[in-house]
Amino acid sequence: MRQQTAAPDWLPAHWTPLPRAFYRRHPTAVAPELLNKLIVRDDGRAARIVEVEAYAGSEDPAAHSYRGQTARNATMFGEAGHLYVYFTYGMHWGSNAVCGEVGEGVGVLLRAAEPVAGLGAMQAVRPAAKRERDLASGPGKLSQAFGITRDLDGADLVSADRGIVIVSDGMPPPEAPVAGPRIGISRAVDFPWRWHVADHPHVSAGPRRR
Repeated sequence: MRQQTAAPDWLPAHWTPLPRAFYRRHPTAVAPELLNKLIVRDDGRAARIVEVEAYAGSEDPAAHSYRGQTARNATMFGEAGHLYVYFTYGMHWGSNAVCGEVGEGVGVLLRAAEPVAGLGAMQAVRPAAKRERDLASGPGKLSQAFGITRDLDGADLVSADRGIVIVSDGMPPPEAPVAGPRIGISRAVDFPWRWHVADHPHVSAGPRRR
């Protein structure tokens, strides 16, 4: 078994990067366990993940990887624990944690997060956000708040090789996360593969619920 990569020296001592094995599972197992983890950048920006969606490759018509590997989605077919970044609606970037085994093309979309550090830096790149709860309350907003663009596609979320990492600070996932259909898709719309922290003010606009 591969040893866990040492934490970067810019992380607080009690913040531990999630190991590769955490991601090397089906995205529906990984997604709810990502809730309450922290996404962190080496410039001090950090936010607690409060909303996620799973996308499951060839078994999921809504996944970018459903029809196989392309130049656009190649990172999704690579090693678990890397960041897959894609452009959508002609204006937004989406950030995903790659899951499963190499070649599967599965992952978890980071939909929303609650800022906990570096709010000034987030506000500087999110001037349209009038309230703290609007800084990262949606996948495009989250990516913008953390300066995530195509340049970070393939970044290793375990080793933080490009200054971005997902860590645990000891807070467990919620015991009863809310599950329901995913947002903004036209296929597999009834798959209950979206999870969020119940009643959290930083969750993106709510869809129909099960």
